[in-house]
Amino acid sequence: MTDSNDTPSKSAPENRATEGPFDDSEANPVRPYIDLGGIKILPREGLNLRLEVEEQSKRIVAVGLDYAESSLQVQPFAAPRSGGLWDETRVQLRDQVKAQGGRVEEREGPLGKELLAEVPATASEGSGLRLARFIGIDGPRWFLRGVISGAAASDPEAAAKVEDLFRSIVVVRGGAPMPPRDLIPLKMPATPGSA
Repeated sequence: MTDSNDTPSKSAPENRATEGPFDDSEANPVRPYIDLGGIKILPREGLNLRLEVEEQSKRIVAVGLDYAESSLQVQPFAAPRSGGLWDETRVQLRDQVKAQGGRVEEREGPLGKELLAEVPATASEGSGLRLARFIGIDGPRWFLRGVISGAAASDPEAAAKVEDLFRSIVVVRGGAPMPPRDLIPLKMPATPGSA
């Protein structure tokens, strides 16, 4: 979907600014967020956080959140001020899943358009296909992508908890110029007591 200037429109729930995911300027400053650089996570009971690091560059490329018998992998990307990236990203993801021998369908989810995919399981998961939901929300000058697996890919109750977790995330885009689609830098959280 594009507007008259051929700029991809932003794909986000109407209430994103009040219900999340939030821009840093919209977040409640008194809440005890875990600061991971490009995103902030609100701690909650039963939430386990993993940082996914690229072997060669040693940079953090994604944040994994284990919650409600599910896994939510999130990545914040820089986006143009005017348009969004989710519509284009969905097409790329659909092609990738099909190229890997998976199946994928686009559907309207609680956060807007999403992809429900059956992707080949990794070696550690055994053989066969596993379900994954790809979700994405365009914010002001950023795009937040999530991949949901585990119970929340199919169980509505777990899904609601993980969607709530996704919506509680704060994206810290920062003022530095960044090319669209660049990963907003992530960092290790500061441990209590360190500067």
